[in-house]
Amino acid sequence: MTEPNLTARRILKTRVDATSYADACDRIQAWAAAGRSCYVVAANVHVVMTAYWNPAYQRVLDAAALVTADGMPLVMGLRLLGMPGQSRVYGPDLMLAWCDRAARLGWPIYLYGGTDAMLAKMVVHLKTQIPGLPIAGTYAPPFRSLSVAEAKADVDRINQSGARVVFVGLGCPKQEQWMHRHQGQVHAVMIGVGAAFSFLSGDVAQAPRWMMAFGLEWLYRLGQEPGRLWQRYLVNNPMFILLFGAQVAKHQVLTRFRSRPINKPLS
Repeated sequence: MTEPNLTARRILKTRVDATSYADACDRIQAWAAAGRSCYVVAANVHVVMTAYWNPAYQRVLDAAALVTADGMPLVMGLRLLGMPGQSRVYGPDLMLAWCDRAARLGWPIYLYGGTDAMLAKMVVHLKTQIPGLPIAGTYAPPFRSLSVAEAKADVDRINQSGARVVFVGLGCPKQEQWMHRHQGQVHAVMIGVGAAFSFLSGDVAQAPRWMMAFGLEWLYRLGQEPGRLWQRYLVNNPMFILLFGAQVAKHQVLTRFRSRPINKPLS
């Protein structure tokens, strides 16, 4: 698929932006400084496959200000589609990178998602790791649909806190849908970071860095939570490989065709 934006590619149906931690933080800083209400998605295979089967969710991703390659399969996908220098922009590490910058800027963050116990542990971890980080507030919403009044109270609570950036940890696809629904209402940049809440609270162990580098984080996480994650990894991953393999093959054929010299007519 031809992508008019030269800093992004479509992986299946999802736009994934070419960026880095520094570039992403620069963009977030500019948006926050301008008071823009927008959101950032950290995309992995689960996100891409959910969007592939769900057009409404695909529209949510298309409306994001930035979609990063959170998973190594998407990093490799961008490289195969003509962006050889692309590296991973992993949600939990992006969160820490922004928190480090927020501490230097004195800009407060807000944590929305998880449980009360998880948030309490996250606050301790973040303040220990990043001294001076201003945390404007935290809130763990109930695990059910919110009433209109409850949703408005959540937005009011965030806006009154003065937070410049809101980290949303509700899981895919709920967190992206929440950010899309409240774009224009939450007066801050929203960043969906999914499992970062579980990792940074210490509730779930992250995969070793070497496994992440080789794209094997899924195997580690499957071993941790087989009952919850088996379908995501044992069904979605093979389907992604088949579908994206076909996309890459088509891309390579088109690239070769376009690079062929045009024979000029003899004069």
